Amino acid sequence: MLGEHSSKQYDNELEAIRSKVLLMGGIVETQFLDAMTCFRIGNPERADRVMREDDVVNQLEVSLDDACSHLIVRRQPTANDLRTIMATVKIITDLERVGDEATKIARVAKNLHKRGNGVVNHYEMVRGVANTATDMLHDALDAFARNDGQQALALIAQDAIIDHEFRSIMRNLITFMMEDPRTISAALDTLWVAKAIERIGDHAKNIAEYVIYVVDGKDIRHTKSSTPAISEELPE
Repeated sequence: MLGEHSSKQYDNELEAIRSKVLLMGGIVETQFLDAMTCFRIGNPERADRVMREDDVVNQLEVSLDDACSHLIVRRQPTANDLRTIMATVKIITDLERVGDEATKIARVAKNLHKRGNGVVNHYEMVRGVANTATDMLHDALDAFARNDGQQALALIAQDAIIDHEFRSIMRNLITFMMEDPRTISAALDTLWVAKAIERIGDHAKNIAEYVIYVVDGKDIRHTKSSTPAISEELPE
């Protein structure tokens, strides 16, 4: 009975951590969406809110890391339980970095708005890659919530699409800067935003890989399994 009670208590504590991680995920999702809205329409007040929310995300990272550490010390989990906690710690780190990238986008959007440099046109250049990254982040959090390894594996392929789109954006922006030096400042800001979006896609992919690690016990980072064939089909 004592062992059963202890196991149930552990499950409750782990579920509380998972719920808080999903709360953190919801905050960074909103940060990203709000940051892209700022980039599209130039809303400095919303940009400031995105940057303030980064402090909330940072505090969540600290408290969740502490909760995971205490859970390991108290319960001394093994096998799949330990994998789950270790993967959760890494997911927390990736979510905090998504928040950092969203904050970068909001800061750039605010600066562009101040200078009045055609924000809408530059937004259209990154709109497609932003939508893909948004879907990836949402699906990665959904896969984590449901421990769905198949969903996690499916979304990993989208990272190759984001990488390809980023390279295309970079080539276009370089062309603009060469043809008209007056666009250099705004083009560099747009490139900074595109890179932040590309990094958010990377973090979503990381989360998916950790879900697969928990569900299947396989670490597919830096393996062919984490580099789908779709990347080979995309033109350079």
